[in-house]
Amino acid sequence: MATTFEELVEMQRAANEAEAQAAELRERYGPPTLASWTRQQSDLYETAVRAWRDLDRDLQLEITEYAKEHDRTRSDVEAEIQARAGKPSESD
Repeated sequence: MATTFEELVEMQRAANEAEAQAAELRERYGPPTLASWTRQQSDLYETAVRAWRDLDRDLQLEITEYAKEHDRTRSDVEAEIQARAGKPSESD
């Protein structure tokens, strides 16, 4: 489990990047429910969404633990992490 604030920031950056990749695929291929995607496109999108979901889930658990360990509110820790991590394009 991540124990430092910097590790949480890096986890947030990874989740941001995964979210950006899923959004880029949606934009490139069209909405998943309205477009006729090839099997390869569908698999690529599902993998991107799954990666984003898994990274975000792990991050949320770590934020909760960090907040408890440091006697802080979860929302304050999350806001600080998001501010430090920046937008996906800023972490490149």
